[in-house]
Amino acid sequence: MIPVPTGVRVWLAVGHTDMRRGMNGLALQVQQALGRDPYAGDLYVFRGRRGDLVKIVWHDGLGMSLYAKKLERGRFIWPSPADGSVAISGAQLAYMLDGIDWRNPQRTWRPEVAG
Repeated sequence: MIPVPTGVRVWLAVGHTDMRRGMNGLALQVQQALGRDPYAGDLYVFRGRRGDLVKIVWHDGLGMSLYAKKLERGRFIWPSPADGSVAISGAQLAYMLDGIDWRNPQRTWRPEVAG
């Protein structure tokens, strides 16, 4: 898991991205397409056309990192195609990377009702 510090913002680049791009190409996309600073400490998440691969670009203050995750089955849940980005929480990112629908995670248990 990515060691996401508390308070770091996570941005999903909506639509699909060319997954042949590396760290520098994705950082350039953050600047040009999203209008954001890739060196500000936020995480930027990109998804490929097939939906089974995401790449995350993050500058932690010391250097730029590129993380990638490919699902063996299924697809990452992604916002509808449009321009720009969508902000999510670090917890929602963790759900997404585990293959869980981050928009509406469901509990698998119900609390006991006293009575």
